[in-house]
Amino acid sequence: MREGLETAWSDERGPAILVEGLRKEYGSQRALDGLDLTVAAGTVHAVLGPNGAGKTTAVRTMSTLLRPDAGRVTVAGLDVATRAREVRSRIGLLGQHAAVDEELSGRQNLEMFGRLHRLGARRAAARAEELLERFGLADTGTKAVARYSGGMRRRLDLAASLISRPVVLFLDEPTTGLDPRGRTEVWNAVRSLVGGGTTVLLTTQYLEEADQLADRITVIDQGRAIAEGTADELKSATGGDRVDVVVRDADQLARAAALLPGGTVADADRRLVSAPATDRMAALTGAVRALEAAGIEARDIAVRRPTLDEVFLHLTKGEAA
Repeated sequence: MREGLETAWSDERGPAILVEGLRKEYGSQRALDGLDLTVAAGTVHAVLGPNGAGKTTAVRTMSTLLRPDAGRVTVAGLDVATRAREVRSRIGLLGQHAAVDEELSGRQNLEMFGRLHRLGARRAAARAEELLERFGLADTGTKAVARYSGGMRRRLDLAASLISRPVVLFLDEPTTGLDPRGRTEVWNAVRSLVGGGTTVLLTTQYLEEADQLADRITVIDQGRAIAEGTADELKSATGGDRVDVVVRDADQLARAAALLPGGTVADADRRLVSAPATDRMAALTGAVRALEAAGIEARDIAVRRPTLDEVFLHLTKGEAA
């Protein structure tokens, strides 16, 4: 029975998603090359990687749209290769492109998806009403989707993926092309889902998105997982805190870098010098004293953690997302 299944999976029953040695080839091209991934129930797990790393192939395989060439994938305890039909009844998928009909209203779209999921007319209408309310679309439910903003369309897409009350939801770059307001609307909707117990696997090209939403992050490159952890763990592994100094005079960049232990000119155009900071306060006070003693004027000085962008570029050797 489907009702009430949406939050049924828990860690006591094992990972919501388990991927072991996953391989997938397209002719001579190996899209996935032994990918391993574990996603805990009731969490958001982000998958990051440069273009061509295998993110979308991984999602399509985990969601039963592609058959793996080797390896094993289980979703909610079910093997995707041998029990694909049962897996499909327990998952939702939001792809990169809108799946809704722009000529129909939001309510009509959701009712149509409900009928496709064999809910019956009455249950489909009730589920549509529930989801419109849940995603803040109740006031626009009778409006044609063509008149929706980008964020509203994406929220409607997300609502449509939840018609069947999935245990696991796959989001493949869900906010691509949205403005900051639209992304925030989708982020709030995702947080609400996870608060209700849904497990979310998210691929994204926005590093800020992973930092904001993900409980854990897996970075993949060339079809393999190359790093995994929380955002803070990944940032710490990249080199820990940094002292950043912006000097007033560009001619003093090299001298300022030489004064700070491990210092380098990080950005000549911005007159920025950066150095590792094992002890945040000691590094900050030491930098201030050294610069004052040398007569070097700083326009700004601060201790900061690495950004997730820096972690990503470091791990993937500078390739663009």
